[in-house]
Amino acid sequence: MDAAFSEEQAGIRAALRELLLKRCGVAEVRAAVLTPAGHDEGLWRQLAERLGLAGLAVEQRYGGVGCGPTELALAGEETGRALLPSPLLATTALATPLIASLGTTEQRAELLPRLASGELTAALALPGAPLPVALGLVGPEGAAPPVGGRAGGVQARRTPDGWRLYGEAGQVLDGHSAGLLIVAAHTGGYVDGRALLFLVRPAEARGVVRARLTVMDETRPQARVQLRDVRAELLGARERDAWGVLAALGGPVAAVLAAEAVGVADAALERTVGYARVREQFGRPIGSFQAVKHRLADLHVAVQGARSAAYYAAWAAGGGQPPSGAAAVGGLALAQALETAWTVTGEAIQLHGGIGVTWEHDVQLYFKRAASDALLFGPVHRLRARAAEAAGLFAVTDEREAVVL
Repeated sequence: MDAAFSEEQAGIRAALRELLLKRCGVAEVRAAVLTPAGHDEGLWRQLAERLGLAGLAVEQRYGGVGCGPTELALAGEETGRALLPSPLLATTALATPLIASLGTTEQRAELLPRLASGELTAALALPGAPLPVALGLVGPEGAAPPVGGRAGGVQARRTPDGWRLYGEAGQVLDGHSAGLLIVAAHTGGYVDGRALLFLVRPAEARGVVRARLTVMDETRPQARVQLRDVRAELLGARERDAWGVLAALGGPVAAVLAAEAVGVADAALERTVGYARVREQFGRPIGSFQAVKHRLADLHVAVQGARSAAYYAAWAAGGGQPPSGAAAVGGLALAQALETAWTVTGEAIQLHGGIGVTWEHDVQLYFKRAASDALLFGPVHRLRARAAEAAGLFAVTDEREAVVL
């Protein structure tokens, strides 16, 4: 593994950071989350047109850049630093790879150019299971199917004119504004029951009801999506179980999420160091006190370690390891990054003193992102437990005992 970034990768980072510094300050972020879309649509189109951000993972023949998980992780770190509200995760990291890998020739030709240009955004609706469970990053609690049983989640039934969906999905990332929904739905009976993926175009389909949810972190909008006998199109030419398909995305998505969390932690630490240099106590900056220096040094080491883990996970997802191994590595990297972001933003609140917890201060935005991500994509201990299980770290000798190999 070559740990150095290529010239092209360094250029992607530099160009994205420069544009976000100009167009995505904290004031712009606060304004963007209040818009109906939950993000600055003009900025997203600009990022797509000038930097190819929306099409990073799309092949060049469909108008994309043709990059891999490392470039997506680089973009994730920079957008995390800026707390950019954007469709990067829901559209670029989740929905686009599913269409590219499963879609028919017609579906890819129709949808991928529009996704790559930023004209179309997409969201993945997973009723019955949190995202990390569906991606195979944590083990499911209990035996419930990942998209609900025969009486829950979203149900699909075949009709003479195609497929119809009925049900509800909660906590759909960008689900309130996405122009395309990829819905996991249960079909079949007890014997041949399975989960399939369907395409739903809300602007064209009757019976789609979407409501934006009130969430802790407004920069990561979520929605509840209700489908009331909605016409849908099967994603792909044949019926493939959604569970296995989604699990193959675990490694790349975990790498992007880990890099995002690293960006959040790094930006919070940078702001805290700057504050420690100017905030005076007893006639001297608080950053000159040894105790504060040690705390900041520990946070710096934690951020660097999490960054190394995130980019190792991106390398593994890009072909350095098979999908199962990449998912285990990605889960560990995500656990470390989430834990680091939580620790760093919590320390940032404390070192800023009373102003750190006020609504008007910027540092609380980073704390909310870290806390929200830990709930959405963790918990950390289950990420690590799943990785240990995948690596065969523990062998169960009977029902009461487990030994370390």
